[in-house]
Amino acid sequence: MISVIIMDWIEFAVRWLHGITAIAWIGTSFYFIALDLGLKKNQALPNGVTGEEWQVHGGGFYHIQKYGIAPANLPKDLIWFKWESYATWLSGFALLAIVYYGGADLYLVDHEIAEITNNIAIAISIGSLGLGWVLYNLLCKSKLGNNSTLLLLILFCFLFFLSWFYTSIFSGRAAFLHLGAFTATIMTANVFFIIIPNQKIVVTDLKEGKVPDPIYGVIAKQRSTHNNYLTLPVIFFMLSNHYPLAFAAELNWAIAPLVFLLGVSIRHFFNTYHSQGRKLYWTCALSLLFFLIIIGLSAFRSPNLDLAKTKQDIPNIEFDNVAGLPEEVFDVVSARCSMCHSREPLWDGFIHPPKGFIIENEYDIIKQAKQIYIHSGISRSMPPNNISYMEDTERLMIQAWFENIEKEN
Repeated sequence: MISVIIMDWIEFAVRWLHGITAIAWIGTSFYFIALDLGLKKNQALPNGVTGEEWQVHGGGFYHIQKYGIAPANLPKDLIWFKWESYATWLSGFALLAIVYYGGADLYLVDHEIAEITNNIAIAISIGSLGLGWVLYNLLCKSKLGNNSTLLLLILFCFLFFLSWFYTSIFSGRAAFLHLGAFTATIMTANVFFIIIPNQKIVVTDLKEGKVPDPIYGVIAKQRSTHNNYLTLPVIFFMLSNHYPLAFAAELNWAIAPLVFLLGVSIRHFFNTYHSQGRKLYWTCALSLLFFLIIIGLSAFRSPNLDLAKTKQDIPNIEFDNVAGLPEEVFDVVSARCSMCHSREPLWDGFIHPPKGFIIENEYDIIKQAKQIYIHSGISRSMPPNNISYMEDTERLMIQAWFENIEKEN
């Protein structure tokens, strides 16, 4: 009992740390991108300064200047922005290990998707994160890296393949989380292996009285831009376990790439606004289109899960009493869900029902009808990895019950 409580608090602490460091990293990234894009040129600027900007915040005025390569004299105190990125990745990987590796049976491996052992799934997880960075880095360093548009197109195709791969190996919840972890690994590796080392080379040259090669800044800028455009998709995937209609949809492999496009289009709107002061409303329309397509894909049902086409497979249920609960639905929820979502969970390792969600009697089930419908009726997010073997006909019963309630009300 004590060990379970301690592990629960450790998970909470790591999750909180991950959130804090991610906010710090994303905030810093967004600020500097907006600053860089908003710099104004001025003939009166000192030699080597390519732009400046005046800002006001918290009652104070700030005058910021950017050097094209580096100042002639290196300042004594130089602030580096790197630990926000490193701490975010380290805490995120720790959380991945605690939740998904430690709870592989519940969250990582779904034997209805792939018959693999927990150890193999963990090995694939770790290996894919490392291999993904290697391939991405090789692409950026190749001749393709000189053509940003072509490079981004190839990267998108790679992410599309990765989406299909992860959803074919892991549970939907784990697949989406891994797309976020994969992208975050690329972003942090960009900082650790490219951006910071290039900046250190420039600093070393300045200390030795050499003129720094501008190529190091160009390369670092390219990777920083990639990080900027990948940030919004990462945020979605890191929070995706809250969106069962996305990660547990039948076409989740197609939804994930559209999330990347949605995040990029939104980010491009703000980047253009900061750099040119123009609002590209076509990007807003494009973002809305992506979002509507995602909604449509989430609603897709194959014939065996389409209520309208398979009503004949549902046992005869008396739906006349809308306020009540059919016995068949109660039996399904009790058998498939209540061992975890009860006031005293029976599942080993749970001392409280997950997320405080309780459905052990008729009143509980009726109260939580909408959530049961979303998580177990029209998506397969619950039971996690279908650990209690909920059948398709049972999901159809939940669909029919809730939709009848909505129709009558």
